[in-house]
Amino acid sequence: MKAPPPNRDDFDPDRAAKTQQLAQLRQEALARRRTPPSAAAMARRRLLFKRAKWGLPAFAAFMLLCIAIWPEINHLIHQNKAILEMMRHTHTDSGMMEHAIYHDIDSHERPYTLTARIAQQSEHNRIDMTDPVADIMLHNGQWIHVRADIGMYLQHEQTLTLTGHVVLYRSDGLLLNSPTADIDLPQQIVATHDWVHAEGPFGTQDAEGAFMDQQTNTIQFIGAGKTNHFADLSPTPSSPKPVKSP
Repeated sequence: MKAPPPNRDDFDPDRAAKTQQLAQLRQEALARRRTPPSAAAMARRRLLFKRAKWGLPAFAAFMLLCIAIWPEINHLIHQNKAILEMMRHTHTDSGMMEHAIYHDIDSHERPYTLTARIAQQSEHNRIDMTDPVADIMLHNGQWIHVRADIGMYLQHEQTLTLTGHVVLYRSDGLLLNSPTADIDLPQQIVATHDWVHAEGPFGTQDAEGAFMDQQTNTIQFIGAGKTNHFADLSPTPSSPKPVKSP
C-alpha cells in the first residue's frame, strides 16, 4: 500500500498569505508615481556635472604633471637635506663653522686650499682656525702640505699664521718641523723665527729659523744649527795619489 504524496503546504502554513502580501507590495510600487525633480535640484545637478566635467580632467593633468616633475622635486628635497646638514655645522651667532674649506689662487693664479676642523671669524678680516691644513700648488707642478694645531688666516692679505706642531711636507721629499710658521700665500713664502728641524734628500738640518721661497725654489736656514749631509755620513773612497812623471 502506497503512502499519500506529501502536502507541500505542510512545510509553510503561511505561504499563501506571504505570497498575497508580496503581490500587494508589487502593485503599490508600480502604482506609485515618481515625483519629477524641482528646478533647484536640476540646477544643482547641472552644476555638479559641470564641475566634474572640468575638475576631473584638471585633476588628471595635475597628477601627470606631478609624475613628470617628481624627479626634480626629489632632487630638491635631498639637496635641501644636504644644505640643512651643512647648516647644522654652522653657528651663525658666533661666526663659527665646522669643517670649513677656503679656496683661492695666488698671484700667479695657482690654486691653494685651506681647511680647518673649526673656523671662527672673530673680526671682519680675521679667521681663527683649529687644526688648520694648507695645500698649495707650486709653479713647477709640485705642492706643499702644511698643518698645525692653531692658525690665523687674514683674508685680505692672504697670510696664514700657524702655531703649535707645524709640519710642512713638500712633494720633493722635504719635511720641516717648527713650533710656528708664517705663510704668504700669494708669494708662496714660508718663514719661521723659531727652531726648525728639516729632513730631505740632502740630509738633515737644525737651525734657529728658516726662510723658504717656493717661487725661486730656495731655502735659507738662519742662526746657529747643525747640518748632516747624507754624502758626509757615507764613506768616500780615498783620493788617488798623484803619479810623478819620470
